[in-house]
Amino acid sequence: MSRSPLPPHRFSDPDAMRAQVAAWRAAGERVVLVPTMGALHAGHLALVAEARREGRAVVSIFVNPTQFGPSEDFSRYPRDVEADLARLAEAGADAAWTPEVVTMYPPGFATRIEVAGLTDGLCGAFRPGHFSGVATVVTKLLNQVRPDVALFGEKDFQQLQVIRRAVADLDMGIEIRGVPTIREADGLALSSRNRYLTPEERSAAPRLHAVLAAVAAAARNGAETAEACASGIAELEAAGFRVQYLAVCDAGTLEPVARVAGPARVLAAAYLGRTRLIDNLPV
Repeated sequence: MSRSPLPPHRFSDPDAMRAQVAAWRAAGERVVLVPTMGALHAGHLALVAEARREGRAVVSIFVNPTQFGPSEDFSRYPRDVEADLARLAEAGADAAWTPEVVTMYPPGFATRIEVAGLTDGLCGAFRPGHFSGVATVVTKLLNQVRPDVALFGEKDFQQLQVIRRAVADLDMGIEIRGVPTIREADGLALSSRNRYLTPEERSAAPRLHAVLAAVAAAARNGAETAEACASGIAELEAAGFRVQYLAVCDAGTLEPVARVAGPARVLAAAYLGRTRLIDNLPV
């Protein structure tokens, strides 16, 4: 769809947001949602570009408190809505959905979405309650906007699979589509948290992608995944990372696999200084 980029209309009332979506749909247009927590970077804008190719692009900006643990970085998570809106204007987004916390979690709010199985390992083992917070807030965003499609970056691959499961199980009738990770030239996956890295840490950070690529290649060539992952963890620790996990998992169930015999993913989470980095690659 070809349109002249205009500043996105900003909505903070669910009824107004849904009325706009209904008007677009009545005109025969598809609506594509890009959920974000703001601090927009080129990875987010690639999702906006993908959305615009298909229909009306709605970008949500909401830093969701229920997906942060008590010792995590909710208070210092970067927030600059005006800068984000300026980036969305340049990207040609049609609307920005920017609800307040009281809109998302009004007094008396008592419902949580739990997705079993997919949330047990990987990040779920280290961030109790995180994926319940994610599934709940995304369910609300989808109900508030009611898009035809929602786009998510594959960098958060476990999150993507959790959302796919929740949307399918709850019969929401919305297509959930993953978009390949956008990277810096040296391989580092784009993330809002990269701005926390010191210059020295930023120099070391691409080692995570390099190790994932090596583990994926070894697993693809028939190596035992436990051995390949142990070697990768040792390399990361030598480079200054504090590794939470490095695993080769079935791409659908996220269960660890001993040897690759079908679609699989190598996934990792590690701290570099105070910054938690996650990444993954197909095997």
